[in-house]
Amino acid sequence: MVSPTEGELVAKEFYRKGYNAFVVTYTTNLLKRSPLRMQPLKDLSKAVMFVRKRAEQFNIDPTKVTICGFSAGGHLCGSLAVHHDAKELVLDGEYEGINNRPDAVILSYPVITSGEYGHKDSFISLFGSNATQEELDYMSLEKHVTKETPPTFIWHTATDELVPVENSYLFANACKEQGIAFEHHVFGNGKHGLSLANEEWASGNFGEDYTLQQFYETIQYLVDNGNDLPEPFNTFGGIPEGISVKEAFKQALKQFVQYNQPDQGIAVWPELANNWLRKLFGI
Repeated sequence: MVSPTEGELVAKEFYRKGYNAFVVTYTTNLLKRSPLRMQPLKDLSKAVMFVRKRAEQFNIDPTKVTICGFSAGGHLCGSLAVHHDAKELVLDGEYEGINNRPDAVILSYPVITSGEYGHKDSFISLFGSNATQEELDYMSLEKHVTKETPPTFIWHTATDELVPVENSYLFANACKEQGIAFEHHVFGNGKHGLSLANEEWASGNFGEDYTLQQFYETIQYLVDNGNDLPEPFNTFGGIPEGISVKEAFKQALKQFVQYNQPDQGIAVWPELANNWLRKLFGI
């Protein structure tokens, strides 16, 4: 899913720092019944074109478009960073000739590699359980950093239990080898999925949940039609009559966030990224 904890909450943080900010939702693979392949990348690529095409309307500088992604969303942003010139991303019509290459990239505890330190479920979502080595290599991003890769800001925690910190090191080292401007921060402790790691995040105040539209609609359809749900979504099988999936999920989320604790040391990362961007863009 496109996590609500890393969407509007983060966008508003950068908006308050003087950036015009957008939240991108993209095609996900909730039930993993068919591989996503290039579809999420097509979605993000078009989103960059959409923003650039309307730069005057949105009052932005089209030469300073930055994308930011978390975890699997970090892999998506990293994919556009290294594969922006893929032929599958070329559009005609109103987007013909519009550049899809981001000017900078922020990767937050990102999935990067399909190798030893890979997050296997991310690659199953992309290619299914029978992915070819060629497919896995294509989306092992550290192998595709070139001189054309945009400048990149990366942060991770050393104790990430879901996406090993080695993912970040692999991409940072690839940037160094190719002479790409980058900044890499590794915090000594912290679990996966910390988002802003501040009081607002810990309180569960994530903003609107529109990034979950695909999730709600898919699960609600299965529930309404009496279909069995795969793990971990089968927890919705016991929804009381008259209670929607959306309401049930929000109740479950309240139980989940009670375990979130702010970390002032990690919560500095948006300011670090802000300083890096301003230095990069000379603003």
